[in-house]
Amino acid sequence: MEKIKVLNVDDHYMFLKGLESTIDQNNSLELAGEARTGEEAVFLAKKLNPDVILLDINLAPAGGLAVLKEIMEEMPDSRIIILASEDDEENLFDAIKCGAKGILLKNLQPNELFTFIHMVYRGECVFTGPIAHKIINSISQLEEYSLEGCKKGNTLTKREKEILFEVTKGMTNRQIACTLFISENTVKNHIRNIMEKLQINNRVQAASYAMKEGWLQQVEQM
Repeated sequence: MEKIKVLNVDDHYMFLKGLESTIDQNNSLELAGEARTGEEAVFLAKKLNPDVILLDINLAPAGGLAVLKEIMEEMPDSRIIILASEDDEENLFDAIKCGAKGILLKNLQPNELFTFIHMVYRGECVFTGPIAHKIINSISQLEEYSLEGCKKGNTLTKREKEILFEVTKGMTNRQIACTLFISENTVKNHIRNIMEKLQINNRVQAASYAMKEGWLQQVEQM
C-alpha cells in the first residue's frame, strides 16, 4: 500500500522532531518534509505535493493562518490539519473558512494522530473533542449562521441522533462504532443520511443544528 506523505510545519524544533519520530512509528505514513517557517512551508508544499500537511497555527512570525491561506490559494486541493492549543479559539473559524480540513490539539496521542491523518486523507474533516465543542457552541451563537435550507419535515431517527450526539464529542467513525456496538460502515451510512436529510455539508454544521433543536438533550435523557 502506498504511504501517505506528510509535511510537518512548526517553528519549535523539539516539537517538529517529536512529530518526525511519531510519524516514523507508523508504516502507513511517510515524512515528506519539514518546515520551520511559512516561506519554507509554501515552497515545500508546492515542491513535494504532500498528501497531508500538519501546520502549527502559531507559526512565527506571521502565524499559521497566513501560511494556510497562501497554500490554499496556490494549491486549493491541499489537505491541511491545523495543530493548536486550547487558547487558539479566535483563529479557528478563520482556519476553517480558509480551507483547513482538521483542527487538532497538540496534546493528542500518537494513535489518534494516525487516525485523523488517515481520515483527512480520505476526504473527511476532523476536530478533537474540546475544540469541536468550542466550534459548535460558537457557531450556535452566530446570528448570521443560517440553516434555512434544512427540511424541517425530515426528522432524524433515534439512532441518527445518537450518532450525532457522539459526533459533538469529536469522536471518529471508528470510536462511534465501538461506543454504539455497530460497524464503522453503518456509522458512515448514518452520517451520510444525516447530511442528506439536513442538507448540510459537514459534521460540525450538523452537530450545531442538533444543539439548536435540543436533540442532544433528548439523547442524554434516553
